[in-house]
Amino acid sequence: MNHEERLIVALDFPRWQEALELVDSLPEVVFYKIGLEMFLSAGQQAIKDLKDRGKKVFLDLKFHDIPNTVARACCQACRFGADIINVHAAGGAKMMEQAAREMAAYAQKEGLTPPALIAVTILTSMAAEDLAPVGFSGLPAENVVRLAKLSHGYGMQGVVASPREIKQIREAVGQDFLIVCPGVRPAGTDLNDQQRTMTPQEAIAAGADYLVVGRPITKAAEPRTKALEILAEIRQGLAQR
Repeated sequence: MNHEERLIVALDFPRWQEALELVDSLPEVVFYKIGLEMFLSAGQQAIKDLKDRGKKVFLDLKFHDIPNTVARACCQACRFGADIINVHAAGGAKMMEQAAREMAAYAQKEGLTPPALIAVTILTSMAAEDLAPVGFSGLPAENVVRLAKLSHGYGMQGVVASPREIKQIREAVGQDFLIVCPGVRPAGTDLNDQQRTMTPQEAIAAGADYLVVGRPITKAAEPRTKALEILAEIRQGLAQR
């Protein structure tokens, strides 16, 4: 893929028209993330409008339920034309395996191109002290690698993880596995609620396939200028690999 495709701008807005105005102001950006807030606001229309503009879509709904429910949800998401969708790895091996199997079969039956199905490991808003109260022992990186190995073994094509865990994931599962990284912040930018971060250049140089960036672009005084700066960092990071 070219370097422009590696930036995924998160459209975390309460109203679709506001998000669409941003999209139209960023001609160099190819990939966008539709999360829970935006999908509940605009639904399939958001995906349709992006695809009509020749954009790619990461549908970030983080499915986490019993295997049958998640598998059926993935089949429905397949119909929307998203390029990437995700589930929570904490849903377990059976859930991931059934979702991957049934979505692939559904796509073949309907003549659709299936999206890449990836799994969320540990949210980038969580630090070590946040894990124990929800039942995870050990450090974030240990849990991320464990969940990445589980995801790799049960049909996922990649994971969502912080850039801090890229090296360990690559060592555990190899190069042919997508790593999508939120928790990316240009130098000097407010971290907001992110805990385990890197700059765009650092994350790409470390081996990230995609970077998800929201507020540093969407809340910037000049969003296009900031997006172009991040794309330049991505190019620099690729040169360092």
